[in-house]
Amino acid sequence: MIPFLMSYGWLLLILIGVVLYKFVLRVFFGMVIVPEDRIGLVTKKFVLFGAAKSLPDGRIIATRGEAGFQAKTLAPGLYWGKWIWQYSVEMTPFTIIPEGRIGLVMARDGMEIPTGRILARKVDSDNFQDATAFLENGGQKGRQTAFITTGSYRINTYLFEVIIEYQVKIDENMVGIVTALDGEPIPIGQIAGRYVEGHNNFQDFDQFLKNGGNRGLQPQVMLAGSYYINTWGIQIEQNPMTDVPIGYVGVVISYIGEDGQDVTGESFKHGNIVSKGQRGVWMEPLGPGKYALNKYTTKLEPVPTTNLVLNWANARSESHDLDKNLSTITVRSKDGFPFNLDVAQIIHVPANEAPKVIARFGSMTNLVSQVLEPTIGNYFRNSAQDSDVISFLSTRKERQESAKVHIKTVLDEYNVNAVDTLIGDIVPPDSLMKTLTDRKIAEEEQKTYQTQKMAQEQRQGVEKETAIADMQKEIVRASQSVEIAQRTADATVKKAEGDATSLKLSVNAEAEAMKMRASAEAEATKAKAGAQAEATKMTAGAEAERISKTGLAEAEKIMAIGKSTAEAYELQVRAMGGDNFTRYKITEEIAKGNIKVIPDVLISGNGGSDGPISGLLGMKLMEMMDAEKKAQPES
Repeated sequence: MIPFLMSYGWLLLILIGVVLYKFVLRVFFGMVIVPEDRIGLVTKKFVLFGAAKSLPDGRIIATRGEAGFQAKTLAPGLYWGKWIWQYSVEMTPFTIIPEGRIGLVMARDGMEIPTGRILARKVDSDNFQDATAFLENGGQKGRQTAFITTGSYRINTYLFEVIIEYQVKIDENMVGIVTALDGEPIPIGQIAGRYVEGHNNFQDFDQFLKNGGNRGLQPQVMLAGSYYINTWGIQIEQNPMTDVPIGYVGVVISYIGEDGQDVTGESFKHGNIVSKGQRGVWMEPLGPGKYALNKYTTKLEPVPTTNLVLNWANARSESHDLDKNLSTITVRSKDGFPFNLDVAQIIHVPANEAPKVIARFGSMTNLVSQVLEPTIGNYFRNSAQDSDVISFLSTRKERQESAKVHIKTVLDEYNVNAVDTLIGDIVPPDSLMKTLTDRKIAEEEQKTYQTQKMAQEQRQGVEKETAIADMQKEIVRASQSVEIAQRTADATVKKAEGDATSLKLSVNAEAEAMKMRASAEAEATKAKAGAQAEATKMTAGAEAERISKTGLAEAEKIMAIGKSTAEAYELQVRAMGGDNFTRYKITEEIAKGNIKVIPDVLISGNGGSDGPISGLLGMKLMEMMDAEKKAQPES
């Protein structure tokens, strides 16, 4: 038994110590120990003497020893006099605000927030760790404008409730649009509050209110970054930054600010153009870049400063989409034909004139719909009514130049430069196009025929020259033939003369006839050669003339042959005598024709009186023999 008591003696001593603490030190001496990671929240149960026994009406936190929740807390440590029958101490952890968070504070006790306000003003209270100072310095109950940032705090949670929120982060290329939930009312006639400085991007909301900040939309914006923002007083909406691309300027239209004086002078009467910061269209446009603009207080109208092409065509639209509502222009000619017309207009808005264009029209879309569309459409409709379709098509270039001059004059009045006007596709009616096509085909066919005719004439010339060149050989050959014939004739004459001389005594007449015949043949040959040469030459000149010359030559040839034959006959008759020449020619023809002078069968009479009858019988017999020969087949 004794060893057991000795082994557990220390345990008993500890137990006895605890009992002594609980019942002796705590009861008799009022000792309280607050751990290092805790604070003690004190509640006073009653008051014995010397102090007010109860809290004032409307208060829940005691600052002067009243019974109830005490404003003063116990920091880590040892305390005496907190008797258990009079005080209760609750150990609560420190209030810890993590990195990247803030603590929004709401007070359960304090003065009333003035009417019209939603947040309690900041008072000196050591970041809400001194509840007594908060209440005695006029702290107000409810949501506080002040907040606590990252760290550990000894907060009396009987008085304060801490709500942990994230920091406000504005992303890159974004802009924060601010709306204040508390402050002075926005001035009449304005849509946003006044521009207030000194609040460090709305992180010091008390300073914002002290400087006269207005509730509602704020003209200032917040750029990328992290901010300690009391979200009970400030709301932030993130929007992309305003981008002015290259080739554009941004004309700013401000909806807030003081009414400025028009800086364009008396000549411009289409709207107020004011200096930067005033309400209206700003005189200085913004160049290419990114800008932190409040989309609720300002508007930026992009205006292209490069050449801008607008198409009046159904099947075509540019990337800027300003011509998306434009379509092919339908016009009617003087002769009543409707036809479609595609037009392209190139314009340029100078950068320094962009504010005037926006002040006059409000946007580039309005410029297109209110000026360019009616101006160009009506011009071409009026122009088409003064001409028929054919003339309009044929004078397309002149009408394009006229339209360019007219439209430039009109757009100069609107501070817009007209660079060029271009007429695109012209689509006449199908029926008229068929007529034009047929006419054009006929004209082209006529040209083709003319060309073919010229080609034929040239071909004829070529063939003529070719024929002349080809006939040169024939001409030379004919000339040589004539010379040869002449020499042959001369030789024949000489021979005939020789023969005639040798036979002069015996056959004088025949020699003379032969001479004449030779002479006639020579003449005929010469005439023939000459006629052929002439005919060949004329054929090379022209086919028709060749035929004519050939006929003439043939006629001359026949005449010459006939004449020479007649002269030869006449000479032979003279030389031989009429009867002798006749016998000679008969003999010659019999020889040429192979005529049988003596018959194959001779039938004759006996010299009697039956001579004629015998002749007839002979002739009949001859006919029968001829018929029999013809009937026999050829071998």
